[in-house]
Amino acid sequence: MSRRPEGPLRRGWTTGACAAAAARAAFEALHTGHFPDPVTVALPRGERPAFALATHRAGDGWAEATVIKDAGDDPDVTHGAPITANVAGNPAGGILYRAGEGVGTVTRPGLQLAVGEPAINPKPREIIARALSEAATALGRTADATVTISIPGGAELAKKTLNARLGILGGLSILGTTGIVIPYSCSSWIHSIHRGIDVARAAGLTHLAGSTGRVSEEAVQRLHRLPEEALIEMGDFAGGLLKYLRDHPVPRLTISGGFAKLAKLADGYLDLHSGASQVDIDGLARALGGLGASPALVAAARAAASGGAVMALAEEAGLPLADLIARRSREVALATLAGGIAVDVAVFDRSGRLLAHAGP
Repeated sequence: MSRRPEGPLRRGWTTGACAAAAARAAFEALHTGHFPDPVTVALPRGERPAFALATHRAGDGWAEATVIKDAGDDPDVTHGAPITANVAGNPAGGILYRAGEGVGTVTRPGLQLAVGEPAINPKPREIIARALSEAATALGRTADATVTISIPGGAELAKKTLNARLGILGGLSILGTTGIVIPYSCSSWIHSIHRGIDVARAAGLTHLAGSTGRVSEEAVQRLHRLPEEALIEMGDFAGGLLKYLRDHPVPRLTISGGFAKLAKLADGYLDLHSGASQVDIDGLARALGGLGASPALVAAARAAASGGAVMALAEEAGLPLADLIARRSREVALATLAGGIAVDVAVFDRSGRLLAHAGP
């Protein structure tokens, strides 16, 4: 995850908001021959931003417009991507959504959309539908349309997301509940955590593993022999995982991660990013003292530059600091889940070696 810059940050627009703007411009051009530029759309919380068109074109019975995704100061994988909407008629009535180039298709149950549907999420569909309805009302028409959303290059960008693991193949998802991107809120990552849980539950899996990174994920998969669908890359968002599981439980959860990340969880932090929480070096030194470390070792731990350095001192002295962190992390997880889920915690080093394991 990128480090958050200092100072005020500029908000941006979701792929859903950009798709709605492009679709409205294309709809109006289909029926009037004129592309509004800029084009205004209504968002769920009342905002009415205007979007400039990057390109537009029309043919016999169709019109197409493109808006460039502006994520503001958020390190969004789709920042700068062209979001294109092609609008044609729909004799059957209503709005029919289709996936064009670079937009994925749902292939597994458990998501908010049925298998076979284009990965245009329900809320973006609502924003698009409202935009077309407003345009249709102003033109004295009905909002009947076939809307094909494309993101040229989206299939390549999707490799940087968790879409393939969720069973969304062929490209990106059209996302956004409010239409607005809040910088460094990491809403798309948390969305992927939630959808990963949904897919695993729909597949009937009873044991999931939430990991802070790729090394710990691969290690916990080997430890418990879990299928890929059971692996949830929670990253720094332990709270996003635990709070969603509290309301959408499975019988068993393993939390895996490196020593420093799980030391923060052990202290009660649910956001493990360095911008939100820090390893308590002094607390780790005190913990070593409680495990029988000499005053000199405790002093060395207090002077350590990182949690990993403290862990190295504990290993050299043969003191079970990682076991203590695993137990405390498990206690925090159990308290956050509020019962009903069996939890174990596995602590790994940077090479994937198991340092400690707490729980059943």
